[in-house]
Amino acid sequence: MRLRTAAALQPVYPFTAIVGQDELRLALVLVAIDPLIGGVLAMGDRGTAKSTAVRGLARLLPPIPVVAGCPFRCDPGRPEEWCSFCRERAAQGGLETEWQPIPVVDLPLGATEDRVTGSLDIEAALTRGETVFAPGILARANRGFLYIDEVNLLDDHLVDLLLDVAASGVNVVEREGISLQHPARFVLVGSGNPEEGDLRPQLLDRFGLYVQVATITDIALRVEIVRRRDEFERRPQAFIARFSAAERDLRDRIAAARERLDAVVVPDETVEAAARLAAELGLSGHRGELCLLRAARALAAFAGREAATVADVAALAPMALSHRLRRDPLDDLDSGERVRHAVAKCLPGVTPAPLVFPNGLRM
Repeated sequence: MRLRTAAALQPVYPFTAIVGQDELRLALVLVAIDPLIGGVLAMGDRGTAKSTAVRGLARLLPPIPVVAGCPFRCDPGRPEEWCSFCRERAAQGGLETEWQPIPVVDLPLGATEDRVTGSLDIEAALTRGETVFAPGILARANRGFLYIDEVNLLDDHLVDLLLDVAASGVNVVEREGISLQHPARFVLVGSGNPEEGDLRPQLLDRFGLYVQVATITDIALRVEIVRRRDEFERRPQAFIARFSAAERDLRDRIAAARERLDAVVVPDETVEAAARLAAELGLSGHRGELCLLRAARALAAFAGREAATVADVAALAPMALSHRLRRDPLDDLDSGERVRHAVAKCLPGVTPAPLVFPNGLRM
């Protein structure tokens, strides 16, 4: 069986050139430092740099080692996760390694299951009599970001498919004479307008962090947004060069944070603070406090600190917990305010850590 793939590179708007949207950018930086946090859900107005931020951040991350010629970007260092093709090739001889940029892949709302999971290349089968597997969206997103715009409008059968793959980290294809499996581990990033519908609770719980994104109303900032976007569209290479130093600085900070992440200590008092908040808010299961603690560890690593603090937990609790709350029709507060009230009640006297870059520049 052979495989067919295609790829194209386009200029990407610099992450550091984005104006505003502080919480969204911080959430994306944190999941870039520790993908185990579980992805980001950004809900709010259209045209507020959600997809721009995702693509910009991915270009900041260092290239990843992959098995040369593998359309699934299998990790050479994790043979237990190799796809069927890499296992066959390894049995016949040694595999070579190459470096590739981290992918960002869109999942369209109208995508069919075949397009998502991959399928038989009908043209090759009919014209040449060959069994050629055309990798799907999950293959292209492996070890990268899977971005779903209007995620709250996603068809139920695709939601079920994503839940299965997200839980196992493997995509299994059994159809049309094809039988194979390949790794499908990705950072799930979704966006949407809450006025157009809600997400199923099972999918909502799969997102580690939640951010409410609103249109910027400050006139000076709006002018700067328009100017920068216009300059990028007219002279993309010159615009990218203008932010190259800032991009390099942030790239180095993220790389350093990833290196020190495992060494960051999470004291018992920090774990207890997260557990108290989860219990006070009546959260089901323990995924909420796990994501909160992972985010606190990533924030400490990004700030260059040796330990995650209760102040980190207090600062990140609205991002990590607000989308996990049970609906209360009698409560006038939105979910973010309910979490902040719980922080004030359970962690009295704790000042939330400032969400800033280590050099003091606010995100």
